[in-house]
Amino acid sequence: MDFKDKKVTVMGLGLFGGGVATVNWLVKHGAKVTVTDLKTKRELKSSLNKLTGLSACKLVLGRHEEAGFKKADIVVQNPGVPRESRYLKIARQAGAAIENEASLFLKNCPGAVIGVTGTRGKSTTASLIYEMLTACRLPLTTGNKRLAVGGKWLAFLAGLPQKPMLEILDKVKANDIVVLELSSWQLEILGEQKLSPRTAVITNIFPDHLNRYAGMKDYIAAKKNIFLFQKPGDFCVLNYDNEETKKMGKQVRGHRLWFSGGYFPEQNGVFAKGNKIYWRKDGQEPLICRFKDIKLAGEHNLQNVLAAVCAAGIFQVKPEAVKKVLRNFSGLPFRQELIRKINGISYVNDTTATTPDGTSAALNSIKQKSKKAKKQKTIILIAGGDTKNIPDIKYKELAGLIERNCKAVILFKGKGSRQILKFLKIKNLVSEVGYMAEAVGLAENFAEKGDTVLLSPACASFNLFVNEFDRGEQFNRAVKSLKHKNTRT
Repeated sequence: MDFKDKKVTVMGLGLFGGGVATVNWLVKHGAKVTVTDLKTKRELKSSLNKLTGLSACKLVLGRHEEAGFKKADIVVQNPGVPRESRYLKIARQAGAAIENEASLFLKNCPGAVIGVTGTRGKSTTASLIYEMLTACRLPLTTGNKRLAVGGKWLAFLAGLPQKPMLEILDKVKANDIVVLELSSWQLEILGEQKLSPRTAVITNIFPDHLNRYAGMKDYIAAKKNIFLFQKPGDFCVLNYDNEETKKMGKQVRGHRLWFSGGYFPEQNGVFAKGNKIYWRKDGQEPLICRFKDIKLAGEHNLQNVLAAVCAAGIFQVKPEAVKKVLRNFSGLPFRQELIRKINGISYVNDTTATTPDGTSAALNSIKQKSKKAKKQKTIILIAGGDTKNIPDIKYKELAGLIERNCKAVILFKGKGSRQILKFLKIKNLVSEVGYMAEAVGLAENFAEKGDTVLLSPACASFNLFVNEFDRGEQFNRAVKSLKHKNTRT
């Protein structure tokens, strides 16, 4: 794409870094950029300080102006901007092309792209794939000329929070491989433009973002865009154990591969059997690794590992490289991350668990790891927040799991918390908490030696925090401020 002297309106600078990388990249390539955001200059200070081309940009902050959309050749839509925005409608009517970070990347990336999406496990799976590719320094191939990687090459990882796609784009060469995490919001634009990465991975589908979508049908439709426009020679990796992704298999145009925590017959992909992981292709079933090679804990992480092994297998990454990564990869920040153990109490940060399914996975994982938790209730759960319009049945299921495993629950203020409260019956319960420091202090009072204080909200963050990562950072600060207690009598 040629951006020289094109009038580009970037709608949503944001605070995650993607907007900044987009603006800097567009300015570098000669575009005349207008940056517009409903946040004020003061609120966006940290992002504005990172704009290398700030002097070349027009800023419209604290509001949007119709003129910036009527006169634009291109409007770049930030993931936080709803597709129903009247300003996007104005731009379309004026003939502007609507792009986002992902569509700009795919149209301009010379290397092979592995796209990863799903409700849970996107970041972990994408990171595992990247590490497996990086650990394999041999020439790679997929057996498909359009996806071949030969000679010298590098692997890149982007699309995760604080890893903007356009920040790396100009570094990517034709032989390189890029692993991209793709959200449903980014996939909306890819669907409109009939773009799909040549290798697609869908980890799972559960109810999520139903405050943004009319229902599960629309949410699932957005996710499907990751493979709907692939060519016959492309690859799609799907979860055989997930109801929704299993249904998608019939629509795959390219090579379909499955992953599963159990054996499945005949079809190609990766499966677990007898605490071992195998790769099946054309009737052959070589052993890749054993469960004991995996450092990550939890059934949900086994699924992430299986998905990553399957994707790496497409590029013929050797088992030795896979095992090397699995033995050393301990997980990402804010995903069941042990922050501190003090006074015999473990403090675990799982702020990215913004759905009931995510929090359920955390509760099950802690119970599995702790000998004490298998015999008695040892978890003090900090949860709750804003609503995502997830069906009541999911919170009812979560409430039952909480009652069986938690000795106390602290809930933040918010509509999501009230959804949990409709079903939760537990003796030690504090609700309507307004601050993280207060929540951690309450949790400490309930906790005893051998217990775990778990931040795993099952809800959105926006009523009390800037975002889920701000929530996680506040938890870390509160935990690190706790004092050692003198237990001598």
